Amino acid sequence: MIPHRPNAHPLLHLDLQRWRMRLTLGLLFTGFAALSARAMYLQVWQSDFLTDQGEKRVQRVAPIPAYRGMITDRRGEPLAVSTPVETLWINPKEASPTAAQIQSLAHILEKHPDQVARLFADKSKGFVYLERLVEPPKAEQVKALDIAGLHSKPAFRRYYPAGEVTAHVLGVTDIEDNGQEGLELAYQAWLSGEPGAQRVVKDRPGNVVEVLERIKPPKPGRDLVLALNQHIQYLAYRELSDAVQKNQAKAGAVVVLDARTGEILALANTPSFNPNSRATFEANRLRNRAATDTFEPGSTMKPLFVAAALDAGAVNPETRFDTGPGWFMINDKKITDTHPKGVMNVSDAIQVSSNVVMAKIALDMRGEDYWRLLTRAGLGAQPKSGLPGEASGRLRPYDSWRPIEKATMAFGHGLSLSLLQLAHAYTAFANEGVMPSLTALRREGAATGTPVMKAETARAVLAMLERVTQDGGTAPMARVAGYRVAGKTGTAHKFVNGSYAGDRYVSSFVGLAPASDPRLVVAVMIDEPEGKEYYGGLVAAPVFSRVMSGALRFMAIPPDAPFDRQSAPPGAAPIVPESV
Repeated sequence: MIPHRPNAHPLLHLDLQRWRMRLTLGLLFTGFAALSARAMYLQVWQSDFLTDQGEKRVQRVAPIPAYRGMITDRRGEPLAVSTPVETLWINPKEASPTAAQIQSLAHILEKHPDQVARLFADKSKGFVYLERLVEPPKAEQVKALDIAGLHSKPAFRRYYPAGEVTAHVLGVTDIEDNGQEGLELAYQAWLSGEPGAQRVVKDRPGNVVEVLERIKPPKPGRDLVLALNQHIQYLAYRELSDAVQKNQAKAGAVVVLDARTGEILALANTPSFNPNSRATFEANRLRNRAATDTFEPGSTMKPLFVAAALDAGAVNPETRFDTGPGWFMINDKKITDTHPKGVMNVSDAIQVSSNVVMAKIALDMRGEDYWRLLTRAGLGAQPKSGLPGEASGRLRPYDSWRPIEKATMAFGHGLSLSLLQLAHAYTAFANEGVMPSLTALRREGAATGTPVMKAETARAVLAMLERVTQDGGTAPMARVAGYRVAGKTGTAHKFVNGSYAGDRYVSSFVGLAPASDPRLVVAVMIDEPEGKEYYGGLVAAPVFSRVMSGALRFMAIPPDAPFDRQSAPPGAAPIVPESV
């Protein structure tokens, strides 16, 4: 019992049983002991775990984008480079922009305010792209608006200084910076590099407030050096575009090869697209026609056919043929010349592009001999230049050729190839019968070669091709002042819906210069010219002349002819028409 104190106030008298007091105190001490034990357990035995869990809530492993390798021309001029940009994204759950902020954001990003407002409207989403690949100055303007829930991350954007001029060779990358077309696609693994990683501290809204460590440095992509000469590429594209417009043509292509090394110095197509503007990415514009599209080449195949006949011993350059009235029949099919010339030899037949002479030679020789030479020259197989989507063309087995097919194949109907394949085949005439391997990259060592024809055959056909560009031939407009030029025209009817269209043509010219020691091969194709002219000698040959002239001078190749009327393109010389 607690002793009674008479002076104590009765309300202050606390009559507790001892066991209740002790229980209360025991519970308090037990609780404190449990808390102390728990604290000690967490601080000592669980310290690493808790520290790790805490760090996970503020630390993140963020990727470091890798710099994509640069693409340059053969002299180091940049053709494709990666520039740093930023990708802006928002967390709609955290974002509540004001109307003024929406208006400012729409103005900076050049979008309609309603379009921007809709991005913030769906509060069920935690991640929405606001704008990708934004230039740094514009990104800074956006971030200066201080909108809650708005974030950014670094990225790279591909830029192509030459735009549509080199578009079909280089191709394009997608929004993730992965190659989608052209050499960007073909050499994706080479150019792309490997992203790095870094540990960062982020605040609650997700902004990086501190970079703690770099876990893995990014590995930049490797640079790619092309065989392309940017000056010749500009020239080829300019002249081709002008010719397609002037002749109201559907499309066109130009290929320029180094005849000795097999390097692609220029490859241009029109219509083209601007790889810096996705608004121009239309299927019709994206096609690399020079490498992926095939056509029946027409008379540009006659030199290869004559080479096969010379190799087989079926004819020699002076073998004479009577073309009669300029036509003859094979069963019920009529082979005609546009310009009847009576009796002529093989060299004359190449100069004036006689179908009748070619057909008569074809009927007197084995189809196997022609097929074998075409196969060695790369027809029916991809040229393996490194460009994606290369066409193989069409070359049927010789044992399936009927007599009329043997005749028509002699002047380029019944088979198909790409302009790149055609230009490549003509390099055999420049190298005494040996065709160097083709490449879109700058060649560091010597080119490997494929024997296509005998050396004496190549020299004989080259001499015939030089006559084509002289007065009386089908291509005096292909001449280049100060240089001897050899080449062949083609004016082929297009095969449409199972038959040859009478008013739709593919006009072409492929040639070499200087003829005394060929260094360059230039091939030109104009698809469906609809102007007043359609012959290859009038439509494609002038393009060849201007491209070849500029390329020879860019490469400082010495002239091999006097600068006189005989070597210059004529102002209004008569053109010998040819058509198949």
